[in-house]
Amino acid sequence: MGRGAGRRWRGALLLPVAIGSFALWLVSNARAMPVVRQLEIALPFPPDAAREPVTVALVTDTHVGPENSPARMARIVEQVNGLKPDLIVLGGDYIADAKGGGAYGPVESIAAFARLRARLGVVAVLGNHDSRDHSLIDREQWRKLFGRMGIQLLDNQAVRRGPLSVGGLRDIYTGKPDIPRTFEEMRRLGGAPLILSHGPDVFPQLPDQPLLTLVGHTHCGQVAFPFLGILNVPSHYGTRYACGVYREGARTMVVSGGVGTSRLPIRMLAPPDLWLITIRPQ
Repeated sequence: MGRGAGRRWRGALLLPVAIGSFALWLVSNARAMPVVRQLEIALPFPPDAAREPVTVALVTDTHVGPENSPARMARIVEQVNGLKPDLIVLGGDYIADAKGGGAYGPVESIAAFARLRARLGVVAVLGNHDSRDHSLIDREQWRKLFGRMGIQLLDNQAVRRGPLSVGGLRDIYTGKPDIPRTFEEMRRLGGAPLILSHGPDVFPQLPDQPLLTLVGHTHCGQVAFPFLGILNVPSHYGTRYACGVYREGARTMVVSGGVGTSRLPIRMLAPPDLWLITIRPQ
């Protein structure tokens, strides 16, 4: 075999090895432990609340399945508890895509949440993957499953937790969020306004007042490209609210990349993440 033929043979071997290594790297990114991102924000605490700051941990888009196994989810729960948040909020999409039959049912998908610990408890909303079409159970059945764990599932409802009035909106992609009703409940409760929703598309519809909105759904694109960044997210607004912190008027929104994946079990330059937000009185 001549030198030229030998080089071509080695090149032919290296190409599939390089492609395989790149694919393994993409999958390993999806299975890495989440990055913890942090934000501090001031909100108007009610007069009856202590003037101490509170911390809120946002966990969303868990999609328990092959790349987010129950064992990995248990480790993530330990990671969240280690942050010692005052309140934990769950942003929906607990059900995974089938991905070759590797998805889990509703009970298994949220089982790890029973070990979450926070002084002000745990509050949740549902995502588009948790709709009856995917999960095969309805909102009332979800409420009962979470209730057995002591987790309050909000569906166009609000609850007071410490100085915060937490409003949980119905998923905008599979239902209708009732923003006026939820805000009326929040005003009645009298806390600093915190909105929990599955995705960012509700943000432009919210009142322009000091409030914090916590969402997921976008997965930060799952795949971002060098120099080009995020090219596609599942939102009616395109990449306008793709990932991170957004401020419009008096409103602030955090868009988490979530801890699981959808469709393809890969990530590139868009690592899984958790958010720890410190809310201080104005």
